[in-house]
Amino acid sequence: MDKRFFKMFGLTEEEAIAIIDTPLEQLEDASDKYIAVSHLINFPTEQSIAALVRAIETSNPDELDHRIVRRKAVESLGRLQAQSALPVIRQCLKDDDIYTVENTVWTIGEIGTRDPEILEEVAQLLDKPGQIYRVIIHTLANADYRPSLERVRKFTQVEDEPTRSAAIATVCRFTDDYSQISEVIALLQSSSVNARRGCIQDLIDSRYYKAIPEIARCPVSLVFRLRALRMLLDAGVPSGEITFTEIQPYLEQVLYDRPNDLDLVHEYDATPVLDFVINELYETDFGRCYLATKTLLDIYPQEAPQALLVTYGDKAYNDYGAHYHVMKLFGWLKYAPAYDLLIENLHNREPQFQKSRAACAIALGELGDSRAIFELKICLNTPIWDLKYACLLALDRLGDSSGREICTGDRDWLIRAKATSTQ
Repeated sequence: MDKRFFKMFGLTEEEAIAIIDTPLEQLEDASDKYIAVSHLINFPTEQSIAALVRAIETSNPDELDHRIVRRKAVESLGRLQAQSALPVIRQCLKDDDIYTVENTVWTIGEIGTRDPEILEEVAQLLDKPGQIYRVIIHTLANADYRPSLERVRKFTQVEDEPTRSAAIATVCRFTDDYSQISEVIALLQSSSVNARRGCIQDLIDSRYYKAIPEIARCPVSLVFRLRALRMLLDAGVPSGEITFTEIQPYLEQVLYDRPNDLDLVHEYDATPVLDFVINELYETDFGRCYLATKTLLDIYPQEAPQALLVTYGDKAYNDYGAHYHVMKLFGWLKYAPAYDLLIENLHNREPQFQKSRAACAIALGELGDSRAIFELKICLNTPIWDLKYACLLALDRLGDSSGREICTGDRDWLIRAKATSTQ
């Protein structure tokens, strides 16, 4: 579980617990209690778990502010994997609020119970109208609760694509019959970004290694694709089902993240003006961002660098999605004046810009400036595997092999495999 973003408030554990134990109507701002239950994720102690349980037990589900705190308290117990709190968490499965139920099911999955009585209560939600079924199916699948098979099967024909994807993948897993998994793979090309992201998760959970080439070409943020390939490698290499050498080209294809290596699902009816294309870099659906990136490279290679500098100074410097695309584009455009900006962001340690650091490494390799070798080698000391891997790719582009020598003894098996590979 990635906890980089959780510690955003300056509260101590005692202060957070004190806020939780203060009646909501006595607080100056109702959101204070929400912040407190969110913040306790940083304190995996019995006191924190007990306080979160009290937040659930003392909440009034009939009042919105109470419901919001209740939902978040349940989620925080999941992030703490609080097994001891399961009896209280379980009661929330009966809530009328579907979002509390959703968080409860997710939390039960995070805790990882195999208690058949609890899992049967979760499965019964599939027969209850109006629920958020994807998380229910996902939790049952990961718990390998096969008595839910026929109830899950009902959702393999539903209109909602993320739910349908989860249901089909789960039926495949429970029956060991993967003849329908192609329907999940087809959703990698859905017009819905949520469906694309969801089916990647379903393919990970199914350990369906044959889908790796299609996952690599799916037009979602490389974060989702890298996570998928890394999880599949970590599972499949030790079991002998796949090898690093087989998957290496797809992994590096994702790290380079060229728009021409993706199967884009969007298109323009006519050639858009430059300002429109630049604004598309801010879209939350990265499929649209990749189309914009391709358009800038194909149609506006001369005008794009200056436009990118302007948008960076305007707002991309603070928008982690657009920031990533701007950094990568400077490399593909071979824009040498961006060297200092790329170096600055290569070393940007703000967590929201992590994927931009790897983008900067790739871009520096594309610029071909040997001054970057020293800076890239500094980043080989990072614990961030994709940044290290990207730096090795960039160093190879710059004709430097010393980075590989440094990484032959790396703690991460994947980095060691790259360092000693012939590719």
